[in-house]
Amino acid sequence: MKLLFKRNWPSFTLFFITMIGIFLLLVVAIPKAKPILGTGTMQVAKTETKEVLHYTAIGDSLTEGIGDLTNSGGFVPLVAKDLQEEYHLNGVQTDNFGKNGDRSDQILKRIKKNKEIQGGLASADIITLTVGGNDLMKVIKGDVFRLTKNSFERPLKNYQKEVEKVLTEIRNYNAEAPIYVLGIYNPFYLYFPDITEMQEIVDNWNNGTEEIVKAEKNAYFIPINDLLYKGAGDEVGIVSSEDLASGTASSSELDIKNNALYEEDHFHPNNLGYQLMASAVRDEMVKTQDKWLKKGSE
Repeated sequence: MKLLFKRNWPSFTLFFITMIGIFLLLVVAIPKAKPILGTGTMQVAKTETKEVLHYTAIGDSLTEGIGDLTNSGGFVPLVAKDLQEEYHLNGVQTDNFGKNGDRSDQILKRIKKNKEIQGGLASADIITLTVGGNDLMKVIKGDVFRLTKNSFERPLKNYQKEVEKVLTEIRNYNAEAPIYVLGIYNPFYLYFPDITEMQEIVDNWNNGTEEIVKAEKNAYFIPINDLLYKGAGDEVGIVSSEDLASGTASSSELDIKNNALYEEDHFHPNNLGYQLMASAVRDEMVKTQDKWLKKGSE
């Protein structure tokens, strides 16, 4: 038996080598079958975009949502909903730090003193700021019977300094998130129809805000005056004393209600007005999505 094994050893060796070679060839050539029930773990495609956003809103009554009959916060929740649907996000966390009546200096004080606001700003992916309307109203109320365009020049300079301080304070807590600053609109003609230069004054005020915003890194100015001061569909316009004198407008037109403004005060936006604002904010955010949507863009 041993003699037979010795005699056939080369043949056995060749046989086993051949079998091993065939086996290895089959392993390489034939792909592995996928398990019918899977591996037990789901392979999730990695994404470069965020799945949840943190949106912090700070400002005056426009941020608080005065005039919004749903009491849900004006344009802020509308923007959040639009972003969630637009980008198929899992959620948008919102902080609304709006306060009715706040001027720029008062917004600044709240940021400096309020830890909750500071925390909200620090963790925000996107930030909006509404400011300016109450600063302008303060000037108007100061001496309404002797107002001229010159009456607004020095207050505008002071206001610009305060806005600059607000933006600097926000950056103390969040150096990277884009800041979207909304302009003001002109509802004043309903109260002060004799101040025929009011639209130019509002435009100058907005230009003053935009100048400061443009000087700030990753900050964007969003004009809303054209959306709101005439009402949706341009159904209401500014009626000046010249229009009355020329007969192109009647005094009864001054009583026409702006369909984008809250009926209780004819000053703040109503639900339709806030929808118009939300659309403008969303459009600007979409244009600048690279600043906040990608992971690591905070």
